Order: sequence, then C-alpha cells, then structure tokens
Amino acid sequence: MAVKVLIKRTVPGNKAKDLIPLFRKMRGLAVNQPGYISGETLRSLDSPEQFLVISTWQASDDWKKWVASEERREIQDKIDSLLGGKTEYEIFHYGFTE
Repeated sequence: MAVKVLIKRTVPGNKAKDLIPLFRKMRGLAVNQPGYISGETLRSLDSPEQFLVISTWQASDDWKKWVASEERREIQDKIDSLLGGKTEYEIFHYGFTE
C-alpha cells in the first residue's frame, strides 16, 4: 500500500543557502530508490523558516530502507547539524484500513 511521508524542518534564515543544496542532493538520490514515486518540497508563506517535504512511496518498507541507508544518513546528519536539531518524520497511508 502506498504511503506518504511528511518531513518537517525548521530552517533558520541564515542557514537556508547551505541547506537547499543538501535538500536537492537528497531528492536526487531518493528518485533512484526502489519504491519511490514522487516528492515535493513546500515552504510556508506564513513562516518561511518552515519546510515540508511530502514524499510518496509504494510501501512503508521502501521508505524505511531508504531512511536507514548510509548514503541518506550521511546527508541527513549534515542537515541536522546545520539545523541544530532533528528532522521530524510522519508516515501516513491512504484510506481508513489498517
């Protein structure tokens, strides 16, 4: 069953220039992962430091393999270091079934 992963980050204004290339690199690697369907990055109009990535995967296991991969963790560690905190993740599935 397809899942949506919401990735939330608060990006201090002075760090955006350093982080955006890392976000792009992460997306570039993700598109080649098994089970990846799509992704989009949104920036809040009301709070420009708030970023939301919506990533769609064929199955939660596909996402879990990607999030645990060494290549992703290396980039994510750089992102979190620049953010001064941790990135938040939430996984959602479609519909009302379990």
